[in-house]
This record gives sequence, C-alpha cells and structure tokens, in this order.
Amino acid sequence: MTTTETALIVGVGTGLSASLARLFARQGMSVALAARDADKLAALADETGARAYACDVVRADDVDGLFGAVTSDLGTPDVVVYNPSFRTRGPLIELDSAQVEKSLMVTCFGGFLVGQAAARLMLEQGRGSIQFTGASASVKGYVNSAPFAMGKFALRGLVQSMARELAPKNIHVAHFIIDGGIGRSDDPRAAGRGTDGLLDPDAIAETYLAIHRQHRSAWTWEVELRPWVETF
Repeated sequence: MTTTETALIVGVGTGLSASLARLFARQGMSVALAARDADKLAALADETGARAYACDVVRADDVDGLFGAVTSDLGTPDVVVYNPSFRTRGPLIELDSAQVEKSLMVTCFGGFLVGQAAARLMLEQGRGSIQFTGASASVKGYVNSAPFAMGKFALRGLVQSMARELAPKNIHVAHFIIDGGIGRSDDPRAAGRGTDGLLDPDAIAETYLAIHRQHRSAWTWEVELRPWVETF
C-alpha cells in the first residue's frame, strides 16, 4: 500500500516556497502552506491542491494550532520547511531596537517554535525531515546588516544542535545556505548577472527534495547553494 507523504511549508511567498509547493505536489505529497496572511496563498493553493493556513510564527499558540490543524487535516508532516525571515538594514548606531527584535523573532525564534513542534510530532512518528532556509548571512556578517546576521547565525546554531540531537532518532534536520539572489531568467536583476546568475527557485527546490529523500546512511545536515558566477 502506498502512503502519501505530507509536506508543510511555513512562510510561503512567490519564490522558493512556491517552487517547493509545486514540486512536492508533483511528487504526490499532500501539501500545507502557512503564512501570516492565508488569503494571499489562495492562488498557489488552487494550483497545487494544497491547504492554506494562517500562522504568525513568533506566537507559540499559532504554531501549535497550525500543527494541530495540519495533522488533523492531512496527517503528521513528513517534511517541514521553515522559510520566514525579516531583514532590517542600517548602520549599527541607527538601528531601531524594535525592528532588530522583530528580525530576531521572525528569523530565529519562529524557527525554534516550528522546529520544536515538528520534532514533537516526528518523534512520535519515528521519522521525518525538518528543513531551514539560511543565507550567506548565516556564516558572514555584512556591513549595515547586523540584525539579519544575528538571526541567521542563531538559526544555523539551532539547526546544528537539532541535527545532532535528532539524527540518532531518525529525524533528518538540514540547513540550506542560499548564497545569492533568487530569481528567474526574466528577473530584471538577471541582465547584469549573466546566464544562470541568479538561483532558480525550481532548482533550489530540487535540492530540498533530494535532501529529504537521502538515505539515512548518508545524511547531510547543511548544504550551500550559489550561482556558478557567485564569489565566495
């Protein structure tokens, strides 16, 4: 008997998350989409046959409610992807403390809440994948971008700790460093970058799926993805 997998994508927008939703749906998975504004997910949900849910990732009650609803509607998620982040820029001495706090809450604390909720269910199930989207800021702090680096560094630390704790329990936790701009060939930024100068979201999504499908004898906890013309 074939068992349908369930995928939950948190922090859904029009780029990578949408590509993940389409790919997972083509794989025969039942797909759940989550964002603060569930109404904006209607078109993608119609296209992929997914269910849409409202969730503010920095609110524990919202996250618990999301996992409860998805489990009730579709079953325990087999793969959960965390994509949200919030970026505030500026010189260190000019940064607004409330915006810095929001950056840390969305980029990292929300990841903790979602990762914790996913782990609780997957430990009961005895398997699963939890995936987190990082950035070049996960390993490099850039000028005028301290809050984003703080959040992404912290998220990477969370994922590494989770991977070490949960891998022996058959939960595959992985971190994806996206080093470069995400866009398609028709993106206005592509003209100055050359052929394949931006990361195609569909190509990124294929790597997320491949990591989810990895045999547990050869698991990856972190992978870096960048265009072939990107310096690093």
